[in-house]
Amino acid sequence: MTGESSKSVELEQSETGVATIVLNHPPVNAATPELIEELLRTIDIVASEASTRSILLMGANGKFCAGADIVTMSDHSRATYRQMRRWIDVEDALERLEIPVICAIERFALGGGAEIALACDVRIIGKGALFGFPEASLGLFPGAGGTQRLTRLVGISRAFWLMATGSRLSADEALGYGLVNEVVADDTVLVRAKEIAEQLASGPTRAIGLMKRLVYESWGRELPAGLAREEDAVFEVLSTADLREGFQAFHEKRPPRFSGR
Repeated sequence: MTGESSKSVELEQSETGVATIVLNHPPVNAATPELIEELLRTIDIVASEASTRSILLMGANGKFCAGADIVTMSDHSRATYRQMRRWIDVEDALERLEIPVICAIERFALGGGAEIALACDVRIIGKGALFGFPEASLGLFPGAGGTQRLTRLVGISRAFWLMATGSRLSADEALGYGLVNEVVADDTVLVRAKEIAEQLASGPTRAIGLMKRLVYESWGRELPAGLAREEDAVFEVLSTADLREGFQAFHEKRPPRFSGR
């Protein structure tokens, strides 16, 4: 396993193809302009590594992310808010990666923390953690992707209610809303998230990447156009070594050994 670190973002890359990105900005891993730029650089590093087959996004010290740094956001200048809007570039970068991104939510994912979690493909949350968008209590609204991704996930009525009331959902409530994939014991969040990251990293990387691309591109696209893109992807996956390995393993009655190619 190799590791790199900056002031507020750490990166560890394992031999199994899992890249772990850690937000490390005590006390609550809040986003600042500096953290945002470091996170974008880190994602670029991960994207350039052909051996990376999944990403685990987590927070340091048993906490995920409480959103934007309140001191930074107290400067109400357009320049500062434009810098903080770069959070949507982070989310976009995660979504565009054609490898799965797993988010480990410990203690809380609030505001911008919830927004970046929604840009991940799989979300695992601790039983005692909270998930929500409290921006309205500051006279704001979730302006870094929350109004868009939350609505896509839960629908217009529920999204408006959650944002307008600033509700902080329990883990079980978040699961009921479809905002997370699994609720686990607080002390097993990282264990379970790593298990999933390892599982997906051992899968047919190209096929999983194509699935991800097609699913996200389906929003706002008419069905015939989506089916045409799906057809292109079907013929693209035919050229992969993993497809050949999958079929060979099936015929030989053994587990497949996917290489990610």
